[in-house]
Amino acid sequence: MKKINYLLGLTLTLGLFLGSCKKEEEPSLGDPPTAADAAFTYEATSNPNVIEFTAGNKNLVAKWDFGNGTSAEGSVVTGSYPLKGTYTVTLTVFNSGGSKSSSQDIVIAEDDFSQLNDPLYNILTGGTSGPGSKTWVIDSTRDGHMGVHPLESANIGEWWSANRLDKSGTGLYTDAYVFHLNAFKFDHKTNGMVYVHNSQASNFPDGVENKADFDVPMQDMMGETWTLKKNETDTTLEISGSAFIGLYTGVRSYKVHTITENELVLTYGDEKDAARGWYIRLRPSDYPVDNGGGGGTTGYSLPIDFEDATNDPEFEAFGGTGLTIIDNSVSGGSNTSSRILEVVHGNETWAGFYVNLDKKLDFSGADSMISVMIYAPNTGRMRVKLENSAKTSEFIEKDVDVTKAGEWIEVKVGFSDAAVDTFDRLVLFPGWKDDGETAETGTYYIDNISQK
Repeated sequence: MKKINYLLGLTLTLGLFLGSCKKEEEPSLGDPPTAADAAFTYEATSNPNVIEFTAGNKNLVAKWDFGNGTSAEGSVVTGSYPLKGTYTVTLTVFNSGGSKSSSQDIVIAEDDFSQLNDPLYNILTGGTSGPGSKTWVIDSTRDGHMGVHPLESANIGEWWSANRLDKSGTGLYTDAYVFHLNAFKFDHKTNGMVYVHNSQASNFPDGVENKADFDVPMQDMMGETWTLKKNETDTTLEISGSAFIGLYTGVRSYKVHTITENELVLTYGDEKDAARGWYIRLRPSDYPVDNGGGGGTTGYSLPIDFEDATNDPEFEAFGGTGLTIIDNSVSGGSNTSSRILEVVHGNETWAGFYVNLDKKLDFSGADSMISVMIYAPNTGRMRVKLENSAKTSEFIEKDVDVTKAGEWIEVKVGFSDAAVDTFDRLVLFPGWKDDGETAETGTYYIDNISQK
């Protein structure tokens, strides 16, 4: 009897203890937002195609879908509408108790093409003076048209880089990607088949293994949207719906690594491996295929001194960098050339420019250095990189100190250890700082690029 009473008492005690614990752990979420909380007003700014939206309750987290492929967060936000039409704008507000949404239609009466006069828009779609859309395809005949690297590494293809036509016979090379300027529409033309990474195979029961990854039957995905989002460090391209670009890894957000008239290089992540990054290289569908791939420039020989205005070299900028060949506005000291290259450093850490050369470089003889004249706003460093333009995973790069600011100096970098007849692209990063540090912005001047 004593044993039974003891067990009964212990059971009651534990029950009261656990019951009190359970009661204490119950969260208090509060009331969810109401319809009034999700209400919003809007009015045109001085530009009728730019609308300011205001949330009714400014104390809640507010997220906006502008109905034009773009979004924002905040209680007072601005949306831009270059093209006339009716757009459904949705506000969703959040608190600890949940969320509430409301939508309103806004009518834009006239087009404002000035908002579309953006260099990236023009390259991606052909611009307002073009046919209204541009079709891109994978640059499959070029070495280095896709590859894998550590996600946070700027050295694309560091782990693996595809040789030309590596994935021939799969659904990868038959896809086409059409960027429309009108309403920022995006068409993914699959020709009936797409290519997905093997880690995604379980999501596609009809897939068939082909060259380590999987072909998947899929109809064209038309009428989706594309969005370019810029911030202080990079530019991101986002694709809506089920459409995607390149080998599918479970993501639809791509960072713009390089964009020129004839080349678009995108990097992206992997849903199944947070450390793994991918890249894909695209070219316009009507760009000539010559086993050299896209690229933006013809080849030029060293030295490059900008003195011949009838044969100015064509540089390709990236990372938001701006390039202009100008009269020498900082003439003096060791450089009195009549013309120089003005470089406005972009807002990305990996901001710079490159030039394709007409032949592979050879540093095995006496001329084992790259020499550059530079006029910098601050002391610091410049990175000099040599690449194989056909396979950019093959490169060598070195840093050089820029020891003086506000005057011309010559910097030299030795490449006697560089492989012979491998590198035909010269890449310069003025204002270089190590990956992860703040980019050294400002205006730099470059001249007399040579091999010595």
